[in-house]
Amino acid sequence: LGCLCRVPEADMAKSKNHTNHNQNFKAHRNGIKRPSLGTKISTKGMDPKFLRNQKYAKKNNAAAKAHPKNRSKGKTDHFGAPC
Repeated sequence: LGCLCRVPEADMAKSKNHTNHNQNFKAHRNGIKRPSLGTKISTKGMDPKFLRNQKYAKKNNAAAKAHPKNRSKGKTDHFGAPC
């Protein structure tokens, strides 16, 4: 039978798990930019019935905003309600 006792080995040095050193500096070198607004979503392949309805809805919404009765006089909040 062989010897079952283990020879104690020297413990290895623990390696560093994580560091964020210098990352903030590097990120700010050229400035942190706001994400650009995405391009317009393509309507290719969408339901044609939905697209027709969307076209008329957008057109009528713009016409309603331009109508003089809908223009408010005086101050309004960002929802369009009077302050």
